[in-house]
Amino acid sequence: MELLYYTRLARRNWAFILLALVLAVGASAAVTAGTPPKYIATISMLVSGHDREGSLSTAYQAGMLSAQRVQSYATLLSSRRVVAQITGEDDVERVQANITAEAVPGTVLLRATVGDTDPSRAAALANDLGERFAELIDQIERPTPSSRPIVKVTLVDRAETPTTPVSPRPVVNLAMALLIAAILAMAVVVVRDRLDTTVKSTEALQQASGGSALGVIGYERDARRHPLIVRNQGRSSRSEAFRTLRTNLQFIGVDRQPKSLVVTSCLPGEGKSSVSANLAITLAQAGWRVMLVDGDLRRPSIPNYLGIEGTTGLTDVLISRAQLKEVIQVWGEPGMSVLPSGQIPPNPSELLGSGGMREVLAQLTETYDMVIIDAPPLLPVTDAATLGALCDGVLLVSRHGKTRREHMARATELLASVNARVVGTVLNFVPLRDSTYFGYGYGYGYGYESKEPKRPKKSEPAVKHPVGV
Repeated sequence: MELLYYTRLARRNWAFILLALVLAVGASAAVTAGTPPKYIATISMLVSGHDREGSLSTAYQAGMLSAQRVQSYATLLSSRRVVAQITGEDDVERVQANITAEAVPGTVLLRATVGDTDPSRAAALANDLGERFAELIDQIERPTPSSRPIVKVTLVDRAETPTTPVSPRPVVNLAMALLIAAILAMAVVVVRDRLDTTVKSTEALQQASGGSALGVIGYERDARRHPLIVRNQGRSSRSEAFRTLRTNLQFIGVDRQPKSLVVTSCLPGEGKSSVSANLAITLAQAGWRVMLVDGDLRRPSIPNYLGIEGTTGLTDVLISRAQLKEVIQVWGEPGMSVLPSGQIPPNPSELLGSGGMREVLAQLTETYDMVIIDAPPLLPVTDAATLGALCDGVLLVSRHGKTRREHMARATELLASVNARVVGTVLNFVPLRDSTYFGYGYGYGYGYESKEPKRPKKSEPAVKHPVGV
């Protein structure tokens, strides 16, 4: 499960990861180009003890003495006294930093390496170091100036001029840079995902709202210019998504089928108006008698979506300036009835919670199979909660990557406080790559009308009025 999570996370953020890898390649190339080459020259020295008597016991003692001296000589080899003899006083520290000496385990051999940017100079420094160190040991290991040294050091392998630098190593640098960049990029992606509380899946939406996700509406490039699904005879992924939403709505209340539905969201810009309009169109296409009410008395948008006149509508009915049948318009084929919001009033909440609004809803639910109300967002104002208490159900719309889980939870709590029934949620503006069903829809007959049961007609005809602009 974790592997699948990381795989999906990497797929969603492939551009960021690719950018990190490209930057790593550039950084590796810059570091490699800016690092001067370094050459290593190696020498080997033998540490031996002096056998004065030539007996076996003294030879053994001399060998043990040599073995004891080797570890000390490895440290003494890069001392300032030795290095100063092969370089000037001004260059001692640089050369010391490039000298490495070690005792070969199980032997009385010393191995020393000298690094330098010039191969010839590295070999010369290494050979001089071996000679000077042998001379130093010859001096300090004499008990008296005239006696022979107890231990001596012999240079057995002189350094040869190296031909290949040990650094920089472009392949190793590149591999390390790519590995570090990949790890850091994935770490950033995982941390950002963990800290991101926006809704990006139906599972997260269900967890935040406590209800079922009834629909997943995909994002299409031309949806902003053409928000309605009537283009191309309904042959699009969004059209199929709304048909799925329509079908799911028929199963949410087998014993208590809602006839009035408030469509709202947590905050503005999450697509609740386009969902309202398209859901109404989809239900009308299935034979339902649908009334779409623009209940957003603050920023009405249904007239702009449908291209109708919206200056006269619901507010005129609520203040008894007009009769309900006078302001209803029929839109599209088959006909879908629309009740615009009318003039924007100074007291929207009071009008929507008034007795007049209850009477309007009672008349509409008596005449139509489904009344869909496009309401304002829940969190900024209380209009949607007021309408939710009056209607049979509320449909919450969330926007992929924008709606936060805490906002959805707060909206659900607000509706529960007024005893509003949340029938389900809709995840809107989902990128195609995150939707698992679009490929099925494209290959399985867009424009095909589902053979689901049509909504039964009532004996009395629906209200009909001239089609709007």
